Amino acid sequence: MLLQGQANDHRWWGSVRDDFGAYRTITLDYRGTGDSDKPDEPYSTRGFARDVLAVLDEIGVERAHVYGTSMGGRVAQWLAADHPGRVGALVLGCSSPGGAHGVERSNEVRRSLAQADRAAAERALLELMYTPAWLAAHPGPFHTIGDPHMPAHARRRHLAASAGHDAWEALPAIAAPTLVVHGTDDIFNPAANAPLLAGRIPGAELRMIDGARHAYFEEFRQVASPLVLEFLSRH
Repeated sequence: MLLQGQANDHRWWGSVRDDFGAYRTITLDYRGTGDSDKPDEPYSTRGFARDVLAVLDEIGVERAHVYGTSMGGRVAQWLAADHPGRVGALVLGCSSPGGAHGVERSNEVRRSLAQADRAAAERALLELMYTPAWLAAHPGPFHTIGDPHMPAHARRRHLAASAGHDAWEALPAIAAPTLVVHGTDDIFNPAANAPLLAGRIPGAELRMIDGARHAYFEEFRQVASPLVLEFLSRH
């Protein structure tokens, strides 16, 4: 089960999904994104986890490995904590425990994303996701900077869901073998969150990818995908 970041649809995984061809891979569009309904009502990461469970039930999958990145990692935390029998191995990429214990992005980063100039704000987001060298060699399109067809209310609901995440008290209950992966140069979701997660989840393994930013799984796929596959092969 592949779970993408905030305000993104399943295309987040498009460039790397084939790396996991040894498995049957499942993606979904969160409510508010892609082809899913877009109700104007409160969303939460725990609620998204229930949606994931509903998808697994609908297609008859009793147990799955779960790989969540960014907000998808927050959703995956609840899935593993609340429904331990449904998760095989768990991979949390560029994620955070949230709440008072999570390390928030800096005010400088927040300001760069809140610029009135939309083109400048999008460029700032791209530079948080990828290194300058990658951006110079890859003109896009990019499927990691938000579903462009989301209505404004759904974007706000996604932002509130991610910001409201706090799984700190639930993390010690996660029984699935867990791998925490993060880029060392990620300041969008600060890399300091990775050891917090790994230290809070019993037996979790921690792997930092040197030089990677938030979209480590795409830019550094030749490192990240084999790392995840090797972990899954052991579980």
